Amino acid sequence: MEISRVRALRGPNLWSRHTSIEAIVSCNASEQDIAAIPGFEDRLRARFPEIKFIESARPKAAFSMADVLEFAALGLQAQAGCPVTFSRTIATIEKDTYQVVVEYTEEAVGRLAFELAQELCRAAVEDTPFNLVTALASLRELDEDIRLGPSTGAIVDAAVSRGIPYRRLTEGSMVQFGWGSKQLRIQAAETGFTSAIAESIAQDKEMTKLLLSAAGVPVPDGRSVTTADDAWLAATEIGAAVVIKPRDGNQGKGVSVNLKTREEIEAGFAAAQVICDDVVIERYISGQDYRFLVVGKQLIAAARRTPPEVIGDGVQTIQQLIDQVNLDPLRGDGHASPLTKIKVDKTTLATLEKQNHTLESVPAKGVPVVLRNNANLSTGGIATDVTDDVHPELAARVVEAAQMIGLDIAGVDLVCENVHNTLEEQGGGVVEVNAAPGLRMHIKPSFGKGRPVGEAIVSTMFAEGDDGRIPVVAVAGTNGKTTTVRLIAHILQANKHRVGMTTTDGVYIENERIDTGDCSGPRSARNVLMHPDVDAAVFETARGGVLREGLGFDRCNVAVVTNIGVGDHLGLNFISTVEDLAVVKRVIVQNVAPNGTAVLNAADPMVANMAASCPGSVTFFAKDGNHAVLATHRAKGHRVLFLDGVFIVAAEGAFEHRIALADISITHNGLIGFQIENAMAAIGAAWSLNLPWDIVLNGLRTFENSAATTPGRFNLFTHRGATVIADYGHNPDAIEALTHAVEAMPAKRRMVVISGAGDRRDDDLRRQTEILGDAFDDVILYEDQCQRGRADGEVLALLRQGLTKAKRAKSIQEIHGEFLAIDTALASLQAGDLCLILVDQVEEALAHIASRVA
Repeated sequence: MEISRVRALRGPNLWSRHTSIEAIVSCNASEQDIAAIPGFEDRLRARFPEIKFIESARPKAAFSMADVLEFAALGLQAQAGCPVTFSRTIATIEKDTYQVVVEYTEEAVGRLAFELAQELCRAAVEDTPFNLVTALASLRELDEDIRLGPSTGAIVDAAVSRGIPYRRLTEGSMVQFGWGSKQLRIQAAETGFTSAIAESIAQDKEMTKLLLSAAGVPVPDGRSVTTADDAWLAATEIGAAVVIKPRDGNQGKGVSVNLKTREEIEAGFAAAQVICDDVVIERYISGQDYRFLVVGKQLIAAARRTPPEVIGDGVQTIQQLIDQVNLDPLRGDGHASPLTKIKVDKTTLATLEKQNHTLESVPAKGVPVVLRNNANLSTGGIATDVTDDVHPELAARVVEAAQMIGLDIAGVDLVCENVHNTLEEQGGGVVEVNAAPGLRMHIKPSFGKGRPVGEAIVSTMFAEGDDGRIPVVAVAGTNGKTTTVRLIAHILQANKHRVGMTTTDGVYIENERIDTGDCSGPRSARNVLMHPDVDAAVFETARGGVLREGLGFDRCNVAVVTNIGVGDHLGLNFISTVEDLAVVKRVIVQNVAPNGTAVLNAADPMVANMAASCPGSVTFFAKDGNHAVLATHRAKGHRVLFLDGVFIVAAEGAFEHRIALADISITHNGLIGFQIENAMAAIGAAWSLNLPWDIVLNGLRTFENSAATTPGRFNLFTHRGATVIADYGHNPDAIEALTHAVEAMPAKRRMVVISGAGDRRDDDLRRQTEILGDAFDDVILYEDQCQRGRADGEVLALLRQGLTKAKRAKSIQEIHGEFLAIDTALASLQAGDLCLILVDQVEEALAHIASRVA
């Protein structure tokens, strides 16, 4: 078994909506049916008993090694605790070669699972060892290390349940919710609304106490100290048991409580100073340790925190009891588990020493042994939910404390006997106010019910009904994509939207190009959705990006498919037929939002068939208003667009709206048929977005099909009284559409300048000149520097073959170099002639033509 390519599909893709790893797997003859490999299945199951492939509900006469790889990669992730369910193995057009697709939740974990699955298969074939325990442990460890922690995960889950899109910005906990101008960000339990000043105050224990005291919130007496002697002096001033903690600390690090003797205070000072040079000493308040979570101006959750302890059984040592507690599956090493394993450190030993214990002590049966005095979950404590028991006045004081510091999300720590009474009644106090509080104890408390803290945080960020989305339009097809994208974007701009747009010639934000090259893939789409100045996005969605990585968004409001034609890189990436190509283009239709719309070309059967895959509504367009698909759709009361004389008609039930072709500049008063179809597609998208018709009309009127606005898309020039058209048509369907458009324009003599892309099929290259040879008098063939894998002269030879039966072309020239070919054509033009130049280097060629015309 040989794996030639492994790539991550990071968005909705050809196979599913799941993020997936896709691998190209080649099997030799003996691996086509694993039943033919003596003892293989038994050896495989001995190494991984939980693997499921023969029991799969998917019927299959024989299972290849690629199938085994699929189920091993999926099964290893599932056994490691990853929530994955989807996988698939597909035979390709190449003999003994398969595409294996396996869902992942974390890309690095998915890739590791593939590697381990290969090792498993190899071990079963060669009868060598495979350590399943180690493999699963490595997957779990990696997954826990990189997946979102419980706090961030709870907020993300709450956002997803509301349909709010998210994107992880770092390997840590920084996440973007929403798109474009509606985006907001979090980092763990901090939001973009969290004030840096408030966070700074919360980190300063002394400043926090000062502000809370000014607001009348009870706090323990105390002050900052810088030496052990000063700490002892402060303790004598307080005159009671004290707490020592770093002035700037978190998670209970360096905190020592209930200290009375000078020796204890000096040890506590030393522990705190390791964390921060500035140390706070304050009166120890007896009672229970409580954490209150405040979001906005509401108390959302409250939990009683209990320090880690073990209960003696009269047999085991304290160390053995700790080890036994740590076997609890709810306890983990990090923050991903509901509870944290109890760690033995200097604080633990000091706490035991106060109780006259060591790790080797054997406490009597039923005797509790406290392992440390602070109750933070990160040091092994447990939490009990008490939200429903909190006194209203106590809740009000907690909210007041958070507001005084200025935090939108705060963890307020209190020490008091109970939560049934006010702080004043029981002498309790606020000991800390924390920014970015951990949510774990409230999501999955050790005892009591979890609280919807993630939902509360998301609700403060996004108003009810707001999903953080901006309008997203995706455009696919063989021809007309770029013009349709630009026209839709222009109409949205007419409606005062700041538009982000991706095309095959760049990324544009409010008409300013911020990236160049072919930007029709998912990475460019994601970049647009990250831009804070984008109110709407329009994406040209090419097949290459879909196959390579999936979509750059989870769903779109409008999916437009212009047509499906030959010559669009057929033969690459196992896409060998137009039917295969249609399946790829259909991906955007499959991922239309339930309240969104697919705008489809009814005259193209493969496009029209995509309607069945759309989760939302469908708008059909076709020039022929009597086309069967369109007419049937209209009869059912659905939206359609068609041509009626000199008008494009938008109809739905009894509603009709007419737009004159004379008002759509790119159609040249209806002379250019393919531009009429592009305009219909754009109107359908604008209609789907509920844009006002006067805005749509204004956009259609003011959109110019110039080299500046739509480079390489039927750009018109005038030279010596002749008409010059520059276009980037590069497949037979595009050439045919251009030919029909040119034939509708008057001309004494017609000339065409053409080369061919070397990565097209031979038949497609020949077909282009077959079409042109019947429509043009003079043909200039040129060969450019980049032949895309072809030998010199090979493309020209194929183009010449297409002209062997030309009905019209009489003059055929071959020229080396695109610009020389353009100059040759322009030099021969006379008034009344028409010249179609099929450019290769779009921007450079257009600039060259413009300079010659000037």
